[in-house]
Amino acid sequence: MTGEVPNRVGYRHALASPELRALVIAQLVSVAGTSVAAVGLTVLVYDRTNSPVLASLTFSLGFLPYLVVGALLSSIADRVRPRRLVTFCDGASALLAAGMAWPSMPVPALLGLLFVIGGLSALASGSRATLVRMAVSEAAYVPGRSLMRIAAQLAQLAGNAGAGVLLLVMSPGGALLVNGASFAVSAVAIRFVVGDHDRLGSSGADRIAGSLTGARTVLANAELRRLLLLGWLVPMFVVAPEALAAPYIAAQHASSGLVGWWLTALPVGIIAGDVLGVRFLSGRSQRRLVVPVAAAGFVPYLAFAADPGIWLAIPLLVLTGACGLYGLGLDARVRDATPLPLFARTMAVSTAGLMALQGAGFTLGGALAQALGPGMAIAVSGGCGMAAVFLLSGPRFRNRRITTSTHNMEEAACLELASTRDE
Repeated sequence: MTGEVPNRVGYRHALASPELRALVIAQLVSVAGTSVAAVGLTVLVYDRTNSPVLASLTFSLGFLPYLVVGALLSSIADRVRPRRLVTFCDGASALLAAGMAWPSMPVPALLGLLFVIGGLSALASGSRATLVRMAVSEAAYVPGRSLMRIAAQLAQLAGNAGAGVLLLVMSPGGALLVNGASFAVSAVAIRFVVGDHDRLGSSGADRIAGSLTGARTVLANAELRRLLLLGWLVPMFVVAPEALAAPYIAAQHASSGLVGWWLTALPVGIIAGDVLGVRFLSGRSQRRLVVPVAAAGFVPYLAFAADPGIWLAIPLLVLTGACGLYGLGLDARVRDATPLPLFARTMAVSTAGLMALQGAGFTLGGALAQALGPGMAIAVSGGCGMAAVFLLSGPRFRNRRITTSTHNMEEAACLELASTRDE
């Protein structure tokens, strides 16, 4: 599983698996439903409270559960069969989302249920990644992960665009029902198409202590820690333009209608970058290009120091998004560096850090814009992102097999699993 992938393996090979097709459809439907619900819930909370703070809180609550669950409950992903955990979380989320549509539901209860749904999504993230790995061959793992990423980006685009149309013909509560239905579709697709694969880890009982120990084991490996940090810090600085869409366009005295175009630029670039990377790069090239492409993605941000016009700024954002193809090689490296007994937990920790630091990135972008203006804030974010990439780069990012540190990590994982069995 740590061998190189010498030849290009494309999406057709990955999509030959019915299990992966079901996972991609489930991802597409559930993320689209969540995007619709996010807009509907923001409108609902603002209508009831007339509070911009509470309305904005609905977005930040989407990030916080990942940090909490990733830190305290990630071991569950190693202890429960992945299909069972994913279908349980999706089914429970469907019921909770439907409950949020209750007309007299108090706002604190709405926000509390939103937090729980976010926690369930975070809990399922590691097992969902495990199912992707089990659904395809090792050679098709990177295209499989890419398809899941593309599905999420397309779903967000469709969900955000469709939410405005849906809210013209239904109430915000109806949008929440759409979200509940999307989770139900996801649960059904995975339950009846994806195999009931065995768990990779232990069935020990101490959830919180096991999660903390497992997280320490994951982060104790220097190579894996550096890979995870790269996967966290690059998106943290990349999201700055999304946080500053409205302020930048207002500063350019442009129409507020361009905010929608601005917000589609990064996702469109990400989709294009993944497709081109899978189509034209071998597995070896994908690994070698992780650092240079991740760093190159921040170069367009430096141009924002000159406050370019909107119709130049949007193509610059597309270019940055296209450099997201570094994630192809990063996915392969993380897989190769992670022992199987800790794979689900590693992916849960990875998702937790990604979501938490993206939330921090939105806050950081706003703070920089307050002090420097939106254009300079994007440029500073680009400089910080490039610095982070180069600080984390090193000879271990070169195209080579995993070495002794990973074997030590495997021994630590086995010792941890043995201790939980003894308990």
